[in-house]
Amino acid sequence: MSEQAFSLLRARPTWGMALVLALFQGLPTPIVAQAAESRTRVVILGTGNPNSDPDRWGPAVAVVVGGQAYLVDAGAGVVRRAAAAARIHDLPLTELDLKRVFITHLHSDHTIGLPDLMFSPWVLGRPEPLEVYGPPGLERMTHHLLEAWREDIDMRLFGLEPQPYVDGYSAVIHESRGGLIYEDENVRVEAIPVAHGSWPYSFGYRFQTADRTIVISGDARPSPALIEACDGCDILVHEVYSSARFPSRPPEWQTYHASFHTSTDELAELATAARPGLLLMYHQLFWGDSDEDLEGQVRAAGYAGRVLSARDLEVY
Repeated sequence: MSEQAFSLLRARPTWGMALVLALFQGLPTPIVAQAAESRTRVVILGTGNPNSDPDRWGPAVAVVVGGQAYLVDAGAGVVRRAAAAARIHDLPLTELDLKRVFITHLHSDHTIGLPDLMFSPWVLGRPEPLEVYGPPGLERMTHHLLEAWREDIDMRLFGLEPQPYVDGYSAVIHESRGGLIYEDENVRVEAIPVAHGSWPYSFGYRFQTADRTIVISGDARPSPALIEACDGCDILVHEVYSSARFPSRPPEWQTYHASFHTSTDELAELATAARPGLLLMYHQLFWGDSDEDLEGQVRAAGYAGRVLSARDLEVY
């Protein structure tokens, strides 16, 4: 198989192609095949960061279970990335399925898609407000978003556009400082306070479903709280930066990254303690490295478990 064909296969896997993909990755086949068999699926909508990489859109992950979608973060392009995943993988991620989102923290790259989630599905027919869960400050942010788009809202409601849903543009905000934040018949969601530099509130999230436990770090330094939340979880989705490339960064950026994020070396130690079935890296800072480089660094640092560097629109 050519390198180009492999890249296309990995970026757009289908359930029938999943086993082939696993074989070419050198992984034990149950890792990818399990997504087809499991009721709970993790969909990587965007792995990016503020860097303008057109192949990696803003950070966003969907946990799909019981025909319902639960989003974590709202990076740039989140509604269209969800639509792409819905089309490729036949999952409930159309605009009308986007009803709730869990925000990890208020950095712009994690929230710039929030107005997209509020307004675009409403324009396309979502009748109810978006449910938004996350740290203190969300309500204030949402108030300003509504004010920023007030003329658009009024025109759609009171102009000639046939808009029957008078509340679908809005958002119901659920602020928290951690702990159990959401529960329904499909899932139990806990907000995990993590250290992210000088942010007063930053969360990871733990999703417990009938068949899987998923932990998503958000932006975080190595955190004992994430180790405890995972504790043998099925999938740990964790941010990362390249330890090998870190020395090449300017000193002021080294100070920043060491305080706000997790290196491949640190992630290897964290994952060894957390013992996930699959360690899935996202929100990667490559600085010239590749997915394979990051995976190799984590293994070289002593992690013996299964590890992948995620790409946009993959499903696990």
